[in-house]
Amino acid sequence: MKYLKIIEGKRSFDLDKMLMKPLFAHLSTASPEGPRDSPVWFIWEDSCLWIIGTPEDTFPSRIQNTPSCAIGIVDFEPDSGKVYHAGFRGKASVELFNFKLAHKLFTKYLGSNDKNWDLRFKTQNSHNVFIRFVPETVVVRDQSYNV
Repeated sequence: MKYLKIIEGKRSFDLDKMLMKPLFAHLSTASPEGPRDSPVWFIWEDSCLWIIGTPEDTFPSRIQNTPSCAIGIVDFEPDSGKVYHAGFRGKASVELFNFKLAHKLFTKYLGSNDKNWDLRFKTQNSHNVFIRFVPETVVVRDQSYNV
C-alpha cells in the first residue's frame, strides 16, 4: 500500500483483505460544535477510501471547511473473539459523483444482483458526491481475544 506511514504492532493483520469486507467505517470530521461521527459504507480503491455523500448528509460541507479527518474501521466477530481495528488519519475532499464507483460500492454491501437492491440504492443521481479520503497514517491492530 502507498501510505505515507503505516503503524503496525506485533499483532497485525492483512489490511487489504479487511478493506474488501462490507464493514461500517466511522468518519470523524470537525465542526464548530465539536467532532462529528458518521457511520458510512466505503470502498477502497486507488489507495483511497471512497464514501458516498447525499444532499441530506452534512459531512461533505464539514470536509469542505476542514479536510483533516479520521476514519475507524473494526472487524468484530464475537463468536471467535476476532477484533481487527484500522485507524486512519488524513485529508478528504468532495468529488463529483461517479456512478460506476457507486455501483461497485453498493455491490460490495448489497450483492451483485442489483434487481434485489432497495430502491434508494438503485436511484443514485448527480446531486450525490463522493468523499475521497487519502490516508496519511494508518494504525493497524489485531486486538483479538480467546473465547
